[in-house]
Amino acid sequence: MRTTRSFALRVNGVDHLVEGEPQTPLLYFLRNDLFLNSPKFGCGLGECGACTVLLDGVAARSCALPVRQAVEREIVTLEGLGSADAPDPVQQAFIDAQAAQCGYCINGMIMTAKAFLAVNPAPTEAQVREALRYNLCRCGTHVEIVRAVMLAAERGRADETAAP
Repeated sequence: MRTTRSFALRVNGVDHLVEGEPQTPLLYFLRNDLFLNSPKFGCGLGECGACTVLLDGVAARSCALPVRQAVEREIVTLEGLGSADAPDPVQQAFIDAQAAQCGYCINGMIMTAKAFLAVNPAPTEAQVREALRYNLCRCGTHVEIVRAVMLAAERGRADETAAP
């Protein structure tokens, strides 16, 4: 028996009310109800990372996360990080390092990098590679992606030392 109910979601700082079944993946609500296209449907199993969002600041695979587990939590998608006019520093580093080829994995790479740099602002290249190892990129732009994360970390440290 299907049980449809309402769920209050806070996405990118805005409250939304969506209707559906409790076990429906959060990804479906983000894309189909809220029209947020950055999280991608890749594998549907939480293994590729294309659907990654931040859930209370932690990278989470929205294709494997039932909507009921996202209620009363802060959800941030790529659209919530920055804009075309004012990209988030991690987004800007990906642009500057030309870290996208087809772009399908970039949502997951950026969101995972954002969460990773929040807890490790001065990583080694090996730590970046380890943090991103479960995000798949079929185009093979891993070198540029790692370079982008290292650039974002470097710029973050420079901003901290320049702050009064």
